[in-house]
Amino acid sequence: MPTNRRAARGVSMADVARLAGVSAQTVSRVSNGHPSVVESTRRQVLDAMQELGYRPNSAARALKRGEFRTLGIILFTLATTGNSRTVEAIATHAAREGYAITLIPVAVPTQDGVLGAFTRLGELAVDGIIVIMEVHLLDAADLTLPPNVPVVVVDSDAGDRYPVVDTDQADGARQATRHLLDLGHPTVHHVAGPVESFAAGRRLQAWSDTLRSSGRPVPEVQRGDWSAESGYRAGLALAADPGCTAVFAANDQMALGVMRALHEAGRAIPGDVSVVGFDDLPDSPAYLPPLTTVHQDFAEMGRRCVDTLLRQLRREPGRPGTDLVPTRLVLRDSTAPHARA
Repeated sequence: MPTNRRAARGVSMADVARLAGVSAQTVSRVSNGHPSVVESTRRQVLDAMQELGYRPNSAARALKRGEFRTLGIILFTLATTGNSRTVEAIATHAAREGYAITLIPVAVPTQDGVLGAFTRLGELAVDGIIVIMEVHLLDAADLTLPPNVPVVVVDSDAGDRYPVVDTDQADGARQATRHLLDLGHPTVHHVAGPVESFAAGRRLQAWSDTLRSSGRPVPEVQRGDWSAESGYRAGLALAADPGCTAVFAANDQMALGVMRALHEAGRAIPGDVSVVGFDDLPDSPAYLPPLTTVHQDFAEMGRRCVDTLLRQLRREPGRPGTDLVPTRLVLRDSTAPHARA
């Protein structure tokens, strides 16, 4: 009953101190994880907190320390594999560093939308912000963020203004295209992601540059929206082209759709057409046949995003620039030498 009466009126630090037989200062030190408290006293205070149902006022502690141990994430969509896995990786590494995550989605990718998200995160009291762009903001990705806020941008071309962390999209696409050319295919067809995507644009540019530098024709691009269904529609067009013997899809889901269309058209993979994806989803080895694809290291992306932001919070020296996380080609059974090579 005493515990219930205390809980009803709110348990104070003084209540905990009285029950534990220590000073309020000692309770404060335990609440803040101060190393100077001996283990027996710490246990005594924690037991008193549990008995009374006491919850430390984290907001008050944050104001006193000048930090909230929370990082904000602004993004435009969680629907894409890259974004959802990047958020997961950021949250995982932030937790290891003792930080929580506050996620703010922006419905429309505009300057005002991003500034509104910054305002909301300011009200929620975060120490720094990670902006996952993924899509072009305005016509020229002309993003201007409020000053004096530690920021890291993911998947953008803003490296001359803000620290940027991104997968090396271009090198991954070069590896995929080069692999197919090295197998003797006369050219490589491409199923690109949506026009507004930074990642799709970089992958498309690297694909076409690799073909041109190799003296190969650049086929008409098939455009998808990252979904397997859009890959299937593109695959139907490619399956009808007898000159198509190699396809690089800008992500694994679209590659899956391409493979279904080729199977339905009676074109063998990889006997008639070789297919390469991008992402290396956990399901990619289970495709029929298992998919050759470009591996993105999302765990490393998350680590670098959080570490870059924490360096700003610690006021360590640094300047804007782009940090590219390497990719690697994972060879499986969906690619083979060109039949006439």
